Amino acid sequence: MTQQIPQHPSTEPELTGVRNFRDVGGLPTADGRRVRSGQVFRSGHLAHATETDTEFLASLGLHTVFDFRNAADHALEGPDVELPGVRNVNLPLSDPADGTEFWRMVRDGDVEQLREVLGDGKAARRMANSYREIVRTRTAEHRQVVQALAQDHVPVLMHCAAGKDRAGLSIAVTLLALGVEREAIVADYLESNAPHRRYKVRRSGESAEARSPEVMELLAPLFDARAEYLHAAFETLEEIWGSLDRYVAEGLGLTPETLGRLRDRLLV
Repeated sequence: MTQQIPQHPSTEPELTGVRNFRDVGGLPTADGRRVRSGQVFRSGHLAHATETDTEFLASLGLHTVFDFRNAADHALEGPDVELPGVRNVNLPLSDPADGTEFWRMVRDGDVEQLREVLGDGKAARRMANSYREIVRTRTAEHRQVVQALAQDHVPVLMHCAAGKDRAGLSIAVTLLALGVEREAIVADYLESNAPHRRYKVRRSGESAEARSPEVMELLAPLFDARAEYLHAAFETLEEIWGSLDRYVAEGLGLTPETLGRLRDRLLV
């Protein structure tokens, strides 16, 4: 049964230049509490935010924006718009479809190339493996994020390029630390598939073949939010640390006292 995610229309407009924006407030924890609204937001990049978008983002009273994009992303999309009084922290995480040559193939490759590299489940396996790799190699970055939240550096906005993979996994880690039910974490993650949230597939050329049904099907695993990807991350977390409690304590470095402060600040 799919967990129903509380909606907050007063703080979740359909922004023109920022995709996949939402407040994760309202998500339920295992002990009957909920994430406090207006404190933790997620989105795609802010580089193309319009003046109206920027005014709305400024109205949130953000303390910190965590940008998980890397240098290649910044070169492609540009820097985030400036928000007055906001602390901007760039923590590059490995890109699920990393590599200049790979992205060039995604953008320019013909159907034969795409079949060879992405067909027969290869694209989905690549995505799942990238989630595992982030869990294995980027614990220090995730620790920095949750420690900042524990120090009351909120409200916070976390984003990458599309707001789906790197930001999605960072939000998931944060929600795990808060004790949010995994079913609710996955349901929120899957909200990135909503038509108005999805990252647009970029392809060179206007020919019918460039965006044929077969091409779009081959590319779909790269641009979908799929539960199997997040489950791969959860499985890797448990393989490395043995349990969620050990991950929170040893991986994220949250003592019982700090964890209590974090939950008291972000839960109701």
